[in-house]
This record gives sequence, C-alpha cells and structure tokens, in this order.
Amino acid sequence: MPAAPPDHLTRTRRGEAVTFLEAVSEALFEEMTRDDRVFLMGEDIGAYGGAFKVTKGFLDHFGASRVIDTPIAEGGFTGAAAGAAHMGLRPVVEMQFMDFVSPAYDVLTNYIATSRYRGAGPLPLVVRGPVGGGNRGGPFHSQNVEMAFFHTPGLKIVYPSTAYDAKGLLKAAIRDDDPVIFEEHKGLYRAPHLREVLPDEDYLVPLGKARRAREGTDLTIVAYGSSVHLSMQAADQVQHEDGVSVEVLDLRTLLPLDDEAIADSVRRTGRLLVVHEDTRTGGIAGEIAIRVCERAFEWLDAPILRVTAIDAPVPYSAPLEDYFLPQLADVVTAVRYLAGY
Repeated sequence: MPAAPPDHLTRTRRGEAVTFLEAVSEALFEEMTRDDRVFLMGEDIGAYGGAFKVTKGFLDHFGASRVIDTPIAEGGFTGAAAGAAHMGLRPVVEMQFMDFVSPAYDVLTNYIATSRYRGAGPLPLVVRGPVGGGNRGGPFHSQNVEMAFFHTPGLKIVYPSTAYDAKGLLKAAIRDDDPVIFEEHKGLYRAPHLREVLPDEDYLVPLGKARRAREGTDLTIVAYGSSVHLSMQAADQVQHEDGVSVEVLDLRTLLPLDDEAIADSVRRTGRLLVVHEDTRTGGIAGEIAIRVCERAFEWLDAPILRVTAIDAPVPYSAPLEDYFLPQLADVVTAVRYLAGY
C-alpha cells in the first residue's frame, strides 16, 4: 500500500490557503494519482524531495519507478523522457534550476519540438523548474530562459503568476499532447501574499489564454510571472497618487501568445507598457510591440514602452542585482510618462 499523502498536499481538501509552491506540488500529486502514465524525473527529487521540496514525500507514496532521481545530465534524462513519451508515458522533468536546461537545448529544439512535424507523433512531456532573480543566486541560478525557446515551433511555454494558475496550468500542461516548458519564479514559491484557498474539485486553466488581473481604462500593462505583481503595485500607486487607471494583463502562456487579448486591451486603453524580468534585447516585449502594431496600431495614442532587466548576466551583489532587475519606481515612471504623453 502506498504511504498516505504528505500533510502539505491535503491542505486544499481541508480548505486551507496554500502557497504557490504547494499548488505546484498538488498539481503533480493529483496528476500522478489520476494517471499512472505520469512520472517524474530530475536531480534530487526523490529522497531529498527536490531543491525547493516540491516533491517532498512523493518517493514514499509513488515509489522509485515513478519518482526517478537522475544523474547530473540534463541532456541525457530529457532525452530519456522523450523516449518514454514516445512509448505512451507522460513524463514531467524537473530542472533543479531552469538555468541548467541549456544542456538539453539540443534534444528539446531539434528532436522533441519537431516530433509532430516529422511524423513521429505527439510528445506529451513537461520540463518544469524554478527561474528568476531577486534571491542573490547569481548568474547560474537566476535566469529566465523563456526566450531561448520562444522561437522554436512545436513547444509551448507557460509562466504562471498565482497559486491558482500554477496548479491549473501545470495540470493542463501535463495533459497536453505537446511538449511544454513550465517556468516557476522562485520568488513566488513561498510568498505569503500569494497564499490562496484553491478549489477542492479538479480544475484546469487553459493554455494560451491571458488573464485580466486588473481592469483599467487609461493604459495597459502586459506582464507575466513576478512582473505581474510588480505591475499591480505600480498600478495601485498611480491610481492613488495620480488618478491613472491601469489595466494589467497577465499573459500566463507565452507560447502561444494570446494576441487577441493583448490587442483588445490596447484598443480600449490606447497605451501599452510591457514589463518583464527577462533581459531587454530579444525579450518578449519586442515581439508583443510588433504584434500590437500589426493588429491595433490605429488605436495607439502613445509610443509602446518596455521596462525590463538590463542586458547583463544576473549579478551576485545585492545592489547590483537590484539595479539589474526592473523595480517599482521604473514601472511607475514609465506609466506616468505614457499617461501624460
């Protein structure tokens, strides 16, 4: 008989608020319970429970055949997951930090993403793990990797900002027949203000659909991940201090982008600011700007602006990392500039 579910995975059933991290754990646990084709692979995810304890207690409950500790060989075990997916299983691969996905870039872009196009059929697998700065982890434990994969047809990229979405999007990603890169900002994992009481019943959040996190009439901010919360703070501040009404659109899924939701918001507000933690050059802000110009240019009343990290490796130094990352004052300044344009 399997061991009882770990206590932290029964909080939703008891009506208790859960953290972002616990929501991710619940999604994995429920999908593994629902479908015995789902299994986990990654470094230290078994006895240790993962670097952030996302899979704490999973080994005792599901056993070593479904919670597989791997060597430090991301390219190798991601390739093994692809083979398992070909055979009808649904692997979820954890990158201990998503910075470490680079050795698996070849198998992800050249093999996994092209499977349908080559006639090899669907490859239902998820590659998930922590991303993002602000924790003084330096350049090897703080990167955002979404744009390394954004231009690869055949992949989906998901980047949630709330506990509700983290659970619903991960469950949807596991059930999807296409490969999904699933990014989880580590700064959100245990943030007290993100604790939510989640539905006890099974639910999914559809991939490819943005969420209007805040309604507004004067300006649209498009953001994702931790930048959604930064944007919400800025929107509250300018509403209180300047009377500017800001709409915040949470992308949730980066690939595919919800083009219509973005264009619809811009058509209503006439101004657009894109905020993201990823670096500036080649960041998704540029792609969003050109798509808005293609779909809603005549509705724009001001230039499109972006607030992003600077083009540099993520620093270890606390003051330098703060300088590197977009800050509340940066977003507020950009909003005020656009509102007064």
